[in-house]
Amino acid sequence: MTEREQEILQLLREDPMIAQQELADRLGISRSALASHISSLMRQGYVMGRGYVLREGPYAVVVGGANMDICGKAFGALVTGDSNPGHVHTAAGGVGRNIAENLARLGTDTRLITAVGADQHGQRLIEISQQAGVNMRHTLVLEGFNTSCYLSLHDAHGEMSCAINDMAILDALTPQRLAQFDGLLSAAQALVIDTNLSTPTLAWLFDRYPHLPLFVDTVSVAKVDKIRPWLQAIHTIKPNRQEAEHLCGLRIDGPEQGPAVADWFHQAGVKRLFLSLGEQGVFYSDGAHQAHLPILPSTVVNVTGGGDAYMGALVHAWLQDYPLAQSARFARACAALAVGAEETVFTGLSQAAVERMLETYPC
Repeated sequence: MTEREQEILQLLREDPMIAQQELADRLGISRSALASHISSLMRQGYVMGRGYVLREGPYAVVVGGANMDICGKAFGALVTGDSNPGHVHTAAGGVGRNIAENLARLGTDTRLITAVGADQHGQRLIEISQQAGVNMRHTLVLEGFNTSCYLSLHDAHGEMSCAINDMAILDALTPQRLAQFDGLLSAAQALVIDTNLSTPTLAWLFDRYPHLPLFVDTVSVAKVDKIRPWLQAIHTIKPNRQEAEHLCGLRIDGPEQGPAVADWFHQAGVKRLFLSLGEQGVFYSDGAHQAHLPILPSTVVNVTGGGDAYMGALVHAWLQDYPLAQSARFARACAALAVGAEETVFTGLSQAAVERMLETYPC
């Protein structure tokens, strides 16, 4: 499926009865070009006939953080207590939101449950995510809260001086508020959560949906302890070296410690482990099969979004019934594409782009 076809499908999901001319106008293409795309989608089985009846397929639900990243970069050395000439850049961010966008760009039907304030940042986050193909109908827009923001200051070399995060709104994603989405969550083929959620909310999700494949992004060492009581409910986890060390208590110098670390996680109940070792690659295991994959020799521009792309790819691969080794290679290719782009989420990501990367690096 092409990126344009993914965009068309998202618009059809939002309004299956939309007129063809209106759909073409919203896409900025001719009606004849739209008809060609619709015919392609019908041949692939995504559109079943007139009226844009869509094929129902597996979908993933992501529950987690969405925030506006505000980055200030000085033209020279940062001078505290003074105004610094520089450049300010804003971008959509948040671990859960980023994973959802990566999933949607790969072609997975993705629903994001998060919370934003009734403000400009919140509206912008919804618009950006929808444009990327994420279903945002279940996002809570809360009066009296500020949309989550991450503000960072950097010098001319990109080194961060300090940062402030205002993520209090995520505490408003309570079990009481999430209960209204019980039907949506129960019918999902995969549930993705990040540890930015409060401990009571994580506990509620783990206790209520143990029958679902639960994918967990650990986010940081400071937040990973939240999931310790529910490791037995986790299907797939993707910690980095420091987060894994904190959980299992084992020192990890490299992939040679992978089998021992994997054994600890499997004994705790985790079904699949993808251990990120930075420049040393990834060690993965499901108990029956395990291996180490080095990183791909791609140009690194921005490492920020690599982990979110990797997790999104793992979920997508699971829904496509990829075997463990194929899932690991697919996710590695997605991460390589992500770190090679300036933006946190690579806007050129698609199934076809990953397949091209896999052709270049088949092993």
